[in-house]
Amino acid sequence: MATILALIPGYQEGPRIARVVEGARRHLPVVVVDDGSTDDTASQAEAAGAIVIRQVPNQGKGAALRAGFRYALEHGAEAVVTLDADGQHDTAEIPAFLAAFDAARAERPELVVGRRNFRAMPPARRLSNTLGRLIFSAAVGRHIPDNQSGYRLIGRRLMTALLDSDEAGFAFEVEMIARCIALDLPIAWVPIRTIYAGEPSHIRPWAHFASFLRASRDARRIVHRG
Repeated sequence: MATILALIPGYQEGPRIARVVEGARRHLPVVVVDDGSTDDTASQAEAAGAIVIRQVPNQGKGAALRAGFRYALEHGAEAVVTLDADGQHDTAEIPAFLAAFDAARAERPELVVGRRNFRAMPPARRLSNTLGRLIFSAAVGRHIPDNQSGYRLIGRRLMTALLDSDEAGFAFEVEMIARCIALDLPIAWVPIRTIYAGEPSHIRPWAHFASFLRASRDARRIVHRG
């Protein structure tokens, strides 16, 4: 049976991380990358049963994910399931990603992306995500239902290909899809719940969207370079 890990990057998520780790551990071993937190994120994750990698100073979500990829590859994992530390991903949906990974054994997807329901988002996020989906789809030349969801399964080949990225922040997840397309690796999608629990977000939607335009230009270059 393939070894698959749950990979959770976290920054200042002390009040929430334990619940997420506990939920994910019902399905998979858990690795948390503490991205330079100054609160008790790391100790809470460890107490909940996670293996914790400490990244100091704070380097961004992309760098945290790559640190987790390196750990997974070094320990022989075939894939990781990435989810956010703030509780906005339902850990009960992890089996849907595992089922999608196993559905086509002849050509397993190297990337399984959780597809959110945009209509369930707050208005500003709904607009920025809808525009982002349209812009990104045009940039890479194919329909991409959701390019910014952080709830994903990433296979070993794609993890290896992404280790040379220098994207530190959210744009790494956008690059991930572009690299998968450029390498002609299979992609699958699974529907997921769209959860907003009222916790403060690290993302400012319009600043995020402006940065996303640059990421989409970079994605277009990656795909057409092949």
